Amino acid sequence: MNGNTATPADVSPAAPVRERLRITEIFHSVQGEADAIGWPTVFVRLTGCPLRCVWCDTEYSFHGGQWHDIDAIVAEVASHGAKHVCVTGGEPLSQKRCHILLRKLCDAGHEVSLETSGALDVSQVDPRVRKVMDLKAPDSGESARNLWSNLDHLLPHDQVKFVIASRGDFEWSRDVVREHGLAEKSMVLFSPVWGKVEPRALAEWILAERLPVRFQLQLHKLLWNDAQGH
Repeated sequence: MNGNTATPADVSPAAPVRERLRITEIFHSVQGEADAIGWPTVFVRLTGCPLRCVWCDTEYSFHGGQWHDIDAIVAEVASHGAKHVCVTGGEPLSQKRCHILLRKLCDAGHEVSLETSGALDVSQVDPRVRKVMDLKAPDSGESARNLWSNLDHLLPHDQVKFVIASRGDFEWSRDVVREHGLAEKSMVLFSPVWGKVEPRALAEWILAERLPVRFQLQLHKLLWNDAQGH
């Protein structure tokens, strides 16, 4: 044997790969929508999104951010003392390690929700997580990105959200709800685009069509006028 050949004992073990995510912001606020509306909630906003919806109100999360170790994120969330946690973006699933964060937050005993566009595969999301899937109506400019197979992975505690900017968006959303039987699978939410559809008009359309959907306004916009960090 060649005396210069290294034995296993001579080789230093590889350093463990750090589990990190790029984060735009972490903040404590009141949940403004979906079934946890009104609850004190810690929001973890991940950086990055492959979509460019016309009415997006979080464009600041598309770029930048800072790298954080996932365990440090979980610790910071715990420091706020809130049971509810919302992982959002951007599109949080555009970072593959988001699944690790979701699992660890659930393991820590939090009620965890995930705000996702519905354009990326949700089949591997921890089943303890409440998925809030935002199907894109035509006026968003991104309806072609909807991944319809995601509907097969909805659980009863999940929610499907439609953000509606026009009567045309409403009719499209109505037809999708009926065609796919969404109200029998999960909670369905209809929300007006701020400044595009009068909330009263949307409420009246829902009532006229007798749709089994939940009308919602974004509480955080009413309270803080969409200020960053709320």
